[in-house]
Amino acid sequence: MSDLDSARPEIGIKALSREQISRLIEELGEPRYRAEQIVRWLYARGASRYEEMTDIPAGLRERLAGQLPLFTPALAALQVSALDGTRKYLWRLADGTTVESVGLPTADRLTVCFSTQAGCAMGCGFCATGAGGLTRNLYPGEMVDQVRLVGEDFGRRVTNAVAMGQGEPFANYDASLEGLRLMNSPSGLGIGARHLTVSTCGIVDGIRRLAKEPEQFTLAVSLHSAVQETRDRLMPGVRRFGLTQLRAALIDYASRTGRRPSLEYALIAGVNDSDAQLAALAQFCTGLLCHVNLIAANPVEGLGISRAEESRVSAFARELTARGIECTVRAERGADIDAACGQLRQRL
Repeated sequence: MSDLDSARPEIGIKALSREQISRLIEELGEPRYRAEQIVRWLYARGASRYEEMTDIPAGLRERLAGQLPLFTPALAALQVSALDGTRKYLWRLADGTTVESVGLPTADRLTVCFSTQAGCAMGCGFCATGAGGLTRNLYPGEMVDQVRLVGEDFGRRVTNAVAMGQGEPFANYDASLEGLRLMNSPSGLGIGARHLTVSTCGIVDGIRRLAKEPEQFTLAVSLHSAVQETRDRLMPGVRRFGLTQLRAALIDYASRTGRRPSLEYALIAGVNDSDAQLAALAQFCTGLLCHVNLIAANPVEGLGISRAEESRVSAFARELTARGIECTVRAERGADIDAACGQLRQRL
């Protein structure tokens, strides 16, 4: 079966990876360099119609337009934080699926939090996305477009992108990695690999695969408890991957890559913010090359969780630092528009 035959016409050319576009161009009898031209038009230049691709032969443009439509996500809703200028976007994709992404500006950089799935099947007990279930996986171009369009809206170059929006990237591994590669490519968005972060709930197979990839993408892992029973309750979607397995995969990752993974820890009052939970976290991190990101859990309507007191967040930070474990307290962004971690819901 050819790449053209296996393509998703309702999604269009954005469903294809860079390599699939290259193979397709060869199937159509065109020189391979045409594929790079097309990728550049799609992502670096943001073409919305094949007619804009002026250095592509008219016959090839017409054939592609007839069989692989060129869609650009439509902005369905935009919210802007009055607190810090964070912007939350709801995009309507080619098949009507909606998905959210977030733009996080500072004086010297623009970070985009993009989604790898519409919805999520992981069912984490503190996350609004998981409460709605999974709609579908996203395709590489749909991920890149989120980042590209946020940059256009801000009128600034995107310096960092994080796969921390809706979905579990390693449950959509191939498409997520291809999306990151397109963001990294000079023919795509030209973002440095170390400024591209993939965040996982802790799918061990994905961590081990990422450790073998040639690119220097950054890894973040949602830990949220180093007590197995607590973590299983909070994160049922990764219950099959025990903490012992997860730690071994992180050691392997650091050994193979020389890079320091981040461990995300959202403190929930009465759940994972006790001294016993702190001791377990410190033990998990001791001897492990890692960086811990602490944050008070963000409120999510209907989930019945409360954020830990600031004093508990500070206590965790002090104790980890005293033990020589690198950690930071993440600044909260966009909470007034439900754009903070765990608050994306895929709705107007």
